[in-house]
Amino acid sequence: MKPLDLARAAIGNTFRSKTRTTLTVIAIMIGAFTLTITSAIGTGVSSYLDNEIGAFGAPDVFTITKTAEDAAPADEGPTPYDPEKAANGGDGGAQFETPRLTLDDLDTISKVDGVVDVTAVQHLSPRYVEYGDHGKFELLVNVDGVLVTPDLASGRQLEGAATGGQILLVTSYVENLGFADAEDAVGKSVNIGVADYTGEVHEVHATVAGVMFETILASGAAVNNALADELHRVQSIGAPADANDLALQARANFDASWGEERVDVLKADLADLGYTAKTVADELGVVQTVVSGIIGVMNGFAIIALIAAGFGIVNTLLMSVQERTREIGLMKAMGMGRSRIYALFSMEAVFIGFLGSVIGAAVAIGVGTIANGLVDGTVLADLEGLQVLRFELVPVATIILLVMGIAFLAGTLPARRASRQNPIDALRYE
Repeated sequence: MKPLDLARAAIGNTFRSKTRTTLTVIAIMIGAFTLTITSAIGTGVSSYLDNEIGAFGAPDVFTITKTAEDAAPADEGPTPYDPEKAANGGDGGAQFETPRLTLDDLDTISKVDGVVDVTAVQHLSPRYVEYGDHGKFELLVNVDGVLVTPDLASGRQLEGAATGGQILLVTSYVENLGFADAEDAVGKSVNIGVADYTGEVHEVHATVAGVMFETILASGAAVNNALADELHRVQSIGAPADANDLALQARANFDASWGEERVDVLKADLADLGYTAKTVADELGVVQTVVSGIIGVMNGFAIIALIAAGFGIVNTLLMSVQERTREIGLMKAMGMGRSRIYALFSMEAVFIGFLGSVIGAAVAIGVGTIANGLVDGTVLADLEGLQVLRFELVPVATIILLVMGIAFLAGTLPARRASRQNPIDALRYE
């Protein structure tokens, strides 16, 4: 028999016992469905986190803080309490001084081999934002806004200081501030209220460059360097002369082409000098590990289901071999060799695996598409841009091939038994 004839015969033989084959296909379908769903969740969540990291400016940016001299290592638990460090917080509680970076610290960091440049990150705390007479609303500013390249609902990304003060509003502000939609907000001038060191409130004008979707890495509006400098200048009015020489953290750039090992060496060099350096990927490492772990467990259950379905294939084909013993003897008597018979039963197994995996994947895609539509506007409405179930061709095709491979292995024993049948004994079989 030619390969095409073998394939036709295998497909036809598969449906000889419709009930048995259907139950086996359903078992495979369940495993393929679960594996496709978990793969889509992993792809969707990983893609969202990768986009967030990419938008945030990683992988060539460190956030650097000063390590407390007596801080305990992270793997040794919290720092021991020192009553001399505690000061009255005004409400009966205690406040602990957070190590701050000075101009000398910035100079030291800038001289570390591998650091391209370093800038202080100043805390910005505006009171409100308003547009026209639509009322004032509390405003949270993302100090990392100059690094962000967010997904925009409308407008453009932030530009340099030469363009003047610019702000990227979050979508949730659009309606409250009185804009018709995100596009209507672009190019408008808003007033930002900010208090100086003495508590007096001043207003700073800014142009809305665009409107961005919320990000899980840093909430709040983003401002360009020109607006950040102006807000910090107003905040510093009346402050002591040396107050502006301090910062809680700094931002340092390094060569984006560096591999993980060289970046780790740079982290170690900064740690030796008393500084803690982290990338956004470091901050999200725990989240990604947890997500990967959950997906791995779910995939494990799916594989177990597929293995169980594999035994179903073995059972189906072994019974088929037994029922078709005389037919196998006749095929051998007519000159069909062992390899052809082996191929015939192997193709039956592969076809069953193909049928179950395709149906399972198709059902998963259908259910996932409906589920995405339901959760996007409800429980995940605040995470704009997140597609929980993301189906891509390569992972789905890989799952189908994996299931077919498992089916082939499951069909090996029945196919081998069929190919070794003695034709004379097989023809006498009742």
